[in-house]
Parts: sequence; C-alpha cells; structure tokens
Amino acid sequence: MMTFKLIVLSLVGFSALSAQPRFDYLVRNDFFAGFGGDAAALDRGMKACEQVLTQNPKDAEAMVWHGGGLFYMSGQMFRKGDPSKGMELYQRGLTEMDDAVALAPTHVGVLIPRGATLLTASRTMPPGDQASKLLMQGLMDYEKVYGLQSSYFDTLSGHARGELLFGLAEGFLRSGNEAKAREYFEKLAAAGPSVGHYPEAKAWIETGKLDPKQAACTGCHVKP
Repeated sequence: MMTFKLIVLSLVGFSALSAQPRFDYLVRNDFFAGFGGDAAALDRGMKACEQVLTQNPKDAEAMVWHGGGLFYMSGQMFRKGDPSKGMELYQRGLTEMDDAVALAPTHVGVLIPRGATLLTASRTMPPGDQASKLLMQGLMDYEKVYGLQSSYFDTLSGHARGELLFGLAEGFLRSGNEAKAREYFEKLAAAGPSVGHYPEAKAWIETGKLDPKQAACTGCHVKP
C-alpha cells in the first residue's frame, strides 16, 4: 500500500485548503501503518472513523477512510483463505467509499483516497472485469481531481503534480488506452525535471516502456 500512502499525502495534502483541521491528519498515520501490517494502528484508525460516523453518519471523509480500511481488510481475509468474509468486507468497503463520494462528489480529500485505493488494488488483482472496473473508477476519480484543480494546478508542488499526472498516465496505460496514457505522460514531461516522475515520463515517451517497479512505488514523499 506504499503507493496509496504517497499519493494521498501528496494530493490531499497540497489541495484540501481549509481553516478547520483536516480529518486525514487525525487518521492517516494509523491507516498507513495499518496498511503496512500494523493491526493495532489500523484498529485505531478504524475506531477514530467510527467515532466520527457515530456522531455524523454522513461525514464523507470518515466514511471514505473507513471504507478503504474495510477494503484493505478484505484482502487479508482472501489471503487467509476466508473468501466469504473477504467478499463481505470487499463489498462493504466499496459501498462506503462510493457513498462517501456521492455525499461529497467534488471534495478532493474524498476523491483521492478512493481513487488511490482502487488504482493500487487494481495492480495486484487477477486480470478480469472487476479489476478493470476498479481501474476505470480510480481513473475517473483522478481525472475529476485534475479538473477540479485546473485553476491552480500549476501552483501545486512538483511532487503533487507528478503524482496525479503519473497516476493517470500509468493507469491509462494499464487500461490499454495508450492515447490517453501518452497525453498524460506528455503533460508530465512538459512540466519539466522539477516535477515528480519526470524521468519515467521521458523514458516512456522515448522507449514506450515503463518499469513496473517505478509504477509500484511512486516516490519518497512523507509529508504534505
């Protein structure tokens, strides 16, 4: 889940401007640790979301993070050989993330966690209709964020811009839409060497190849 961590830190951290403390500041470290295998940390993050949702069941940010946690837990169940529980958590996680986006369809802090979760999951799932569905939804979330940020996109950090553009380019490449992938790789290359993933974009434009390891771990950002 390293890619998920980096993308959320970069894109939410640089774009969700608010005078109020951001919800992701309260839970993200626990979730990232949880996705890295720390069960106690994941439990803390989930309980923090549940506490907020008890007070306000329509809190979209708490809902999307909680849904992402359920989605992650579903993978654990599948790996443990419990497909019934895995499918239950899988569906609940997707439903919660979808409901969160329905409540806040233009909130970057909601779109990015769902998009990052789905794009990351689609890399490791067996090829098929479900993996393709998750990939396309993740790409739709990212393209929506790109549109929402269009008026100030150039003012974001090079790392934040690179994460979004590379996520779109790499995702469309995996989807088989090379024209769209090229569009975003070219935008990324045109932004210059100060933007994250510039070397990967240049390499793909010149060779038509992308190292899978570069797609799986997208940078070294640790703070927004």
